[in-house]
Amino acid sequence: MALQSKLVVYAAIASMLALMGGIIWYASLDNPQLEQAQIELFDVKVFSVNKVDNSARLTVTFLVKNPSEKTFTVPLISYKLFADGELLGSGQYSTEDVAMPGRALFTSGAEVPLESIFQLNKSEVPSEIYQAVIDEKITSFRVEGIMTTESAWSVVEKNFESGI
Repeated sequence: MALQSKLVVYAAIASMLALMGGIIWYASLDNPQLEQAQIELFDVKVFSVNKVDNSARLTVTFLVKNPSEKTFTVPLISYKLFADGELLGSGQYSTEDVAMPGRALFTSGAEVPLESIFQLNKSEVPSEIYQAVIDEKITSFRVEGIMTTESAWSVVEKNFESGI
């Protein structure tokens, strides 16, 4: 192969790498605004109790706020739920299987409640905690987890902790 042909190939490869780097750089411009997203635990309510299976379903409501100018969606919130300091288990809010245009949009200044169904099994927690949850006698709930925010170009994962 002639030297000129090799140079053309090398120039094409370098151009392609520069283009890919430019796309990644451009996508990262959204990250500071996506990191401004705020999440807090808003409410935890007993949705249903199954006395046969000794399980309960709880509705866990998060309030997500967008203080930035960038519109985003929230495809995933993974969390651990605590009641009066006792770990109840892990849960998740997910719209990952929904196309981005079908998800809730968080425009500038928006505050949107997002609900997750949490499955609580009596066999996985102390029985007195389980009973207090289904009798709605818990004095405090707390969550800790990771919220994923996504714009058209970028995805950011943010750790959070909140309680009521």
